[in-house]
Amino acid sequence: MDALVNLLDGPRARGAFLLRAVLDPPWSLRIQDRAPLTLMALVRGSAWAVPDAGDPVRLEPGDIAIARGPDAYTVADEPGTPWQVVVHPGQGCSTPSGEPLRDLTDVGVRTWGTDLGASMNMLIGTYQVTGEISSRLLAALPALVVVRQGSLDSPLVELLAAEIGKGSPGQEAVLDRLLDLLLIASLRAWFASPDAQAPAWYQAHRDPVVGRALQLLHHDPAFPWTVGSLATRSGVSRAGLARRFTDLVGEPPMKYLTGWRLAMAADLLRESDATIASVAHQVGYGSAFALSNAFKRQFDVSPQEHRRAEAAV
Repeated sequence: MDALVNLLDGPRARGAFLLRAVLDPPWSLRIQDRAPLTLMALVRGSAWAVPDAGDPVRLEPGDIAIARGPDAYTVADEPGTPWQVVVHPGQGCSTPSGEPLRDLTDVGVRTWGTDLGASMNMLIGTYQVTGEISSRLLAALPALVVVRQGSLDSPLVELLAAEIGKGSPGQEAVLDRLLDLLLIASLRAWFASPDAQAPAWYQAHRDPVVGRALQLLHHDPAFPWTVGSLATRSGVSRAGLARRFTDLVGEPPMKYLTGWRLAMAADLLRESDATIASVAHQVGYGSAFALSNAFKRQFDVSPQEHRRAEAAV
């Protein structure tokens, strides 16, 4: 298991907000819902994604845009089209002056806009990810990622478009899984593109020595690793691994491992009812006390406080 697999395992849709927008020009949506991650797949027509800080990007059919929150952005038929709709936290919508919408309504199952035959058809999936592993992924992304149709050799957009309007029993679970797969495929394509400013941990994975060390750490983070044992398994000297790992990843091996273990612990505390002692064992700490001390140094809260805060969200 590699670092990318672990990081992409963070965002898992659970009843994600999914919508098909069907609109005729002029149209402009101001998105200020503060969602951590939103995926937009253009099925028909054209659109512009306009980040508040950055250049507008034109989208064509088959293109996918991934917006990293919480910063606001605009999606429109043209960059200069005045806002018609403001999307607020919780996916509530209003006019720019705060009034209820009148011209745009539900026109089908999970479908919103003017009519099904509108010139623009876009699929929108919004994640509400809050886990620490997901935070590592979000930190690796720019405010706007665009994956062009030609670089994504996958039928997932067509599958999601075919399924999103169905109201069959269990359909939300089907859509969640399709959204997850589309996000993973899109991010994998973007990370592999020459224009992507991939984070250090991704670039380091290509190195035969450091990549092997990262695989070992991610495959078994609970193992009592030392720089020496990691170096032996990676086929280099202790000093050689420490120097090479730090140069490529940006931090020493054991510091990287500590951060990864605590990120895993934060997710486990959020997603399960496991005891702190059990979580400590799963991520490589010998006791609940040892995990609690390390966790508080990293996040400035205890594991119990973290769990309570996440439960209140």
